[in-house]
Amino acid sequence: MSTRPGAWPRRARAVGVPLVGLLVLWGGYSAWGAQGVALGLAGVVMWALLHVTRLTHIMKQAANRPVGHVGSAVMLHAKLKPGFNLLKVLALTRALGERLTPEGEDPERYRWTDGGGSQVTCVFVGGRLTDWQLVRPTD
Repeated sequence: MSTRPGAWPRRARAVGVPLVGLLVLWGGYSAWGAQGVALGLAGVVMWALLHVTRLTHIMKQAANRPVGHVGSAVMLHAKLKPGFNLLKVLALTRALGERLTPEGEDPERYRWTDGGGSQVTCVFVGGRLTDWQLVRPTD
């Protein structure tokens, strides 16, 4: 379960999101008939397209940067909060993280390094950020 206030557990999201979509369609039908279903369906499709567009934009930004590089590891460390998903962290870093664990292993660990050698290592359990650590080089 996520420690972030207001976050839904993964199973609740898996059931809740389609249920809300069906409720929108049912509400549209009961209020305006077939036209209400069409309006509800348009709203659900628009919501899905907004999420796909956001995902595409973030991944496009990440594709244009070196893997595991971030502008400032200290600023990234300051912005991280428990419960962030990997997509939110990718949006903050604008780069894919260097994967430290084998594919499919839980917890997942990723590392981002800045130009000065400072590193942030993030731990994701069940797709959510649970722990992170900043390591600065000693001069």
